[in-house]
Amino acid sequence: MNVVITGGNRGIGLALAKQYKAQGAKVYATCRNSCDDLNGAGVNVISGVDVSQPDTLAEQLAPLADVNIDLLINNAGVLGRESIEDWDPNTIDYQFRVNALGPLLVTQTLLPNLASGSKVALITSRMGSMADNTSGNYYGYRMSKAALNAAGVSLANDLKPKGIAVALLHPGFVQTEMVGGAGDIDTTTCAERLVERIAELSIETTGQFVHSNGEILPW
Repeated sequence: MNVVITGGNRGIGLALAKQYKAQGAKVYATCRNSCDDLNGAGVNVISGVDVSQPDTLAEQLAPLADVNIDLLINNAGVLGRESIEDWDPNTIDYQFRVNALGPLLVTQTLLPNLASGSKVALITSRMGSMADNTSGNYYGYRMSKAALNAAGVSLANDLKPKGIAVALLHPGFVQTEMVGGAGDIDTTTCAERLVERIAELSIETTGQFVHSNGEILPW
């Protein structure tokens, strides 16, 4: 099985790369900048990939041109912490480009590499849920993840006739650098759960918004 993971140099992406490698998959981890941990993981590293740059993304993903992709995991993401009193439109714009537009562009670029039976996983967040938002703040992150969810449902509808299933996955509150090490599960546990959810994904369940623990989340 050929697995492509964006944002594979740290956190959840790195843990997923290691999980799939341990299962015997051929893993291609893309990132802006690699690290010793990723370089030593025994996977194929494609550095210099910045999903926020639509004009150069196809060139950056060119090393994957001849790879038949069984699973594409759009994991790369960024988190801002805006409040109504303290926010910057530039950081909000950047979160949209990385969190929402980036996964769509990566999937569009690599669509020729996908075939019937392939899967696309979007690592989103319940912070993009309208029904689940009871605390406000985090404007850029919430809006960009809501936009990603909208893109994911459209992808699920558009790719279903091609036999390609799409998962929208909330990883949980994970102990990563993005949240300063806070969280209630570590990256290994998160990756194990995500691998299970992706294995369960089928054309019949395409487009669902699912917590890594298996719970169906509200929009």
